[in-house]
Amino acid sequence: MVRRVVTGVDQQGKPVIVSDSEPPVTRQYTHTPGFARSLVWSTTAPAVPSADPTESLKSYVPAPGETIALTVTFPPASVYAAPDWDPAAAAAEQLEATPGLAELFEPDNPGMHTTPTVDYGVVLSGEIVLDLDDGETAVLEPGDLVVQNGTRHAWRNAGTEPATLFFVLMGSRDTA
Repeated sequence: MVRRVVTGVDQQGKPVIVSDSEPPVTRQYTHTPGFARSLVWSTTAPAVPSADPTESLKSYVPAPGETIALTVTFPPASVYAAPDWDPAAAAAEQLEATPGLAELFEPDNPGMHTTPTVDYGVVLSGEIVLDLDDGETAVLEPGDLVVQNGTRHAWRNAGTEPATLFFVLMGSRDTA
């Protein structure tokens, strides 16, 4: 579980904790055991939101000037090799759970995708491989940071334990 603490200002202008709980848009995936995602926050303008924006999010790809903060837990690759794993059901679940983003995944190269965003990623636990074109990779461990500048990539967990990352996606203009 991810704990999210959100601050705000009360009617007297005093800083207060507005909520302290699991993000309301949290999902443990059914068709890919061990895969989980929690939408931590999002912004649509340079103003401080007055209400929690996560439950009304329409796309997991922020528009230019918008942001999305989320955690993603990647299960070990063995989950995808299990005889009872159903890729079609998993893809349908991704489309339902992450609109906008799931459509960008390449059907002929599982996991590979490109988004018009600049992403900051932090490995919280486990080990994950950032896979780029032509076999270029980087193995990331807890505490490692990545700046993902709108390039084609995939995340692969070659280990035996889940890997959890925290991302901030910032919408940018597509330069392609």
